[in-house]
Amino acid sequence: MYELTGVTKRYQRGKATIAALDDVSLTVPTGSRLVIQGPTGGGKSTLLQLLGGLDRATAGSVLLDGTDLSRLSEARLTKLRAERIGFVFQGFHLIPTLTAQENVETALVPLRLKAAARRERAAAALDSVGLAERAGHLPSELSGGQQQRVAIARALAKRPQVLLADEPTGNLDESTRDEVIEVLEKQWKELGLTFIMVTHDSAVARRADRLARIARGRITVTDRAAADD
Repeated sequence: MYELTGVTKRYQRGKATIAALDDVSLTVPTGSRLVIQGPTGGGKSTLLQLLGGLDRATAGSVLLDGTDLSRLSEARLTKLRAERIGFVFQGFHLIPTLTAQENVETALVPLRLKAAARRERAAAALDSVGLAERAGHLPSELSGGQQQRVAIARALAKRPQVLLADEPTGNLDESTRDEVIEVLEKQWKELGLTFIMVTHDSAVARRADRLARIARGRITVTDRAAADD
């Protein structure tokens, strides 16, 4: 479970101080899904970076299962990211000279698995997103939707507890967007992941039971399931 208390993130821009997040408090239960929406520059990606241990809060605490990410050493934070958090981004970030299989295996290198175990996990992850037959293809031989599914497989291969997605359908057309969202939702439900996604797309946001809106660094959360009751 994530527990954020009084989280503020400030950046220095010249002589001005910008508050990307301003006194944010939020709880995300284990196994739940949260979709984050808001205007550009409102703090969405900053929040996701703090949740993923890619940045540190200026003030407040970001707890993942009781561990304050802001207080971990860089070595411990790197280990936690490698073992417990999967990331999916708008840009697929695939290595163009590696096959789909090899791209997925790159996420497993920090776990120090033996080569056979890496191959097995990567193959299983690709199969779970419907790309077993594309394992030997380079990114240039795959469609945009297929490339994003490889990126999802890469995030899932290490068997994380948390999946963070930052605009994962931003580069896709509507039909492909829906396919990718269905893949993400399927993995979330089957694996019991804590799934947090940033999106600009209102059609994607409407699928969520719990929606957080961020504007000017402040957050408002709507629990739609409770509202419907």
